[in-house]
Amino acid sequence: MNSGLIVILTALNLEYEAVRGRLTDLRLHRHAAGTRFEVGRIGQSDCRVALALVGMGNHPAAVLAERAMAEFSPGAVLFVGVAGGLWPNIRLGDVVVASKIYAYHGGTSENDGLKARPKAWEIPHEADQIAHHVARSNDWRRGLPAGSAPGVHFGPIAAGEVVQDSAISEQARWIRQHYNDAVAIEMEAAGVAQAGHLNRALPVVVVRGISDRADGSKSTTDGRNWQPKAAHHAAAFATALARELVIDGTGIRSVAAGPDGREPMHMTNRNVATGNARVGVQAGQIHGNVNVGADPDRSIDLAASIADLRNLLKQAHLDGHLDQETYTAAESELDLATVCVTDSSTGKKSRLLVALKRLRGLVADVTELAARLAAIIAVVKGMP
Repeated sequence: MNSGLIVILTALNLEYEAVRGRLTDLRLHRHAAGTRFEVGRIGQSDCRVALALVGMGNHPAAVLAERAMAEFSPGAVLFVGVAGGLWPNIRLGDVVVASKIYAYHGGTSENDGLKARPKAWEIPHEADQIAHHVARSNDWRRGLPAGSAPGVHFGPIAAGEVVQDSAISEQARWIRQHYNDAVAIEMEAAGVAQAGHLNRALPVVVVRGISDRADGSKSTTDGRNWQPKAAHHAAAFATALARELVIDGTGIRSVAAGPDGREPMHMTNRNVATGNARVGVQAGQIHGNVNVGADPDRSIDLAASIADLRNLLKQAHLDGHLDQETYTAAESELDLATVCVTDSSTGKKSRLLVALKRLRGLVADVTELAARLAAIIAVVKGMP
């Protein structure tokens, strides 16, 4: 599994564009069957995203979700877009994370009427915990238009094959009768959830922005541009969630992957030396930067090391080792250090050392962070 890559799928182009606008370093990835993915990063983070447009309906969503899973072996799959809200306490623009997904069109027709045959998939526990953590923070709302304060709700989502735009139709009554805890309704989540289930329970998280109330007012809310607004809110939450899943290891089933996204082979190395021969290096699986006989001044890739520090810093905050104020200050110093690494102007070394030393003072109580910083500072001091 490639725990550093998250697949994000959308049904509508406006949903796709909302996610795409939050990605950098995009490149085109063509599947042999013609599907086009764009692979990029969330901001300057180490979280990579493979983004695809699947179209409307559970069936195409299932097929292309399966295709993405096979192509990228991702740490998780997020389905992101808009939905109709079913509960009055959920406002237009709010975000819903599916705690459970109902395929509500399953049933049996008998002489005394149609009876439901429920099929449902629950969000994996670890992904649910991470999503709640993201929801408790205001960080994911950064960059949203001034005055936007969408709430986040967790609850079941009903996924069918038709657009519901009535509160009194036969389908609306069916939902209330058999799935009355559903807080939103849409058309793709069941297909993606089934694909995840068939791929060794690959984590699937559905994130929806509420763009209408599924009560006959859809044309009005669409006319007030609630679809793009809701899509942007869902994209903001989903990309924040993707970053946390990667930082956490997603590992839910985490196995380190190679640069092509495929799982590494499990290796056993056995070296035998005879006579005057010597074994110089013996290694199994190695993760991270390794230098053998390299110039000591260049034994650490500064950019990669600072990126690793950012992940460690975030994890220390998540684990409660750093309070919010300290974490925010440390992030600022790390941002400055990142800029200094790519700066070619005079005084780069001095500015970089100051930022790293200030950062060390902020995280001195976190042993692993302090040790990593000490090694980086030593390398910087040796720079010309």
